Amino acid sequence: MAQLNGKVALVTGSAQGIGRGIALRLAQDGADICLVDQKADKLSQVAAEIEARGRKATTVVADVTDRSQVFAAVDHAEKTLGGFDIMVNNAGIAQVEALCNVTKEQLDRIFSINVYGVLWGIQAAAAKFKARKQRGKIISASSIAGHDAFAMIGVYSATKFAVRALTQAAARELAADGITVNAYCPGVVGTDMWLEIDAGFAKLTGAASGETYKKYCEGIALGRAETPDDVACLVSYLAGPDSDYMTGQAVLIDGGMVYR
Repeated sequence: MAQLNGKVALVTGSAQGIGRGIALRLAQDGADICLVDQKADKLSQVAAEIEARGRKATTVVADVTDRSQVFAAVDHAEKTLGGFDIMVNNAGIAQVEALCNVTKEQLDRIFSINVYGVLWGIQAAAAKFKARKQRGKIISASSIAGHDAFAMIGVYSATKFAVRALTQAAARELAADGITVNAYCPGVVGTDMWLEIDAGFAKLTGAASGETYKKYCEGIALGRAETPDDVACLVSYLAGPDSDYMTGQAVLIDGGMVYR
């Protein structure tokens, strides 16, 4: 498939996990990719995988909590790859903690990455699309926890609800400029993040290692854990021309866990 030929996409949090899967899929679909993360070594590895697929790749080591670094990454993508068409605000962290015990430091950290990082990405992409006088796609990471809040990850859930709110508001504000804004909402994806979540539950509840992950997987109607490729298929659709009439949506892609 080459639905993204000639397009340039930036993917934050793309050194591993879902972000890596998204970057590779968009490259497979014909896009050149700007990879943004704080893990320089892993970024280089993903860039090599993209180039092996015959697409261009460039890397930026940046912290998405810093607005100026996000804007600079978008400028770098345009300058280095010759355009800018798709922004994927994928970077995020999980946090397992009972709400009654959450500290200000914990709250500040997760909101600065999961919410502020998405807002800076929306701002930077919108400014670039407008400056270039072109249409564009902004796609951000929400979660099933952005539709239903879950015990022990209440603050994480709050950040993902916030991404849905930003997505809806930005879609309304930017539609007249030809910019669509959507989000993807994965479920239980077999990545390092879920290893961290499982370990966090084990620490708080005394569950055996792997038990929480297994419990949540058993609740998936399609009978298996999600993969980064499953998520990337949806993001590819949201990045491509077939979704041009779709905006303001936070789409569930979870194998059948949360139903709307």
